[in-house]
Amino acid sequence: MQAPLAHQMALAPTGDIMIACAGAAAALGVLALYFGGLLSIVRSDLTGGMKLVWLVFALMAPFFGSLLWFLIGRRDAERRAGIV
Repeated sequence: MQAPLAHQMALAPTGDIMIACAGAAAALGVLALYFGGLLSIVRSDLTGGMKLVWLVFALMAPFFGSLLWFLIGRRDAERRAGIV
């Protein structure tokens, strides 16, 4: 009866370390998405007004603003650059 309990106690710290590493990796991914999105918006060929709108949106909603920039805004900026 003691052996299974000892086995579970030995695995508990390893699980905690794995959860902490996964959380740290997720946080770094979100930060990379945020700063990458801001940099991409600033370097885009959008006009000043649209660039400001995207920057404000990315600053107000960091994760969703950057995610939407990469999903929608970047393609729109490339398409507009081809028109001008």
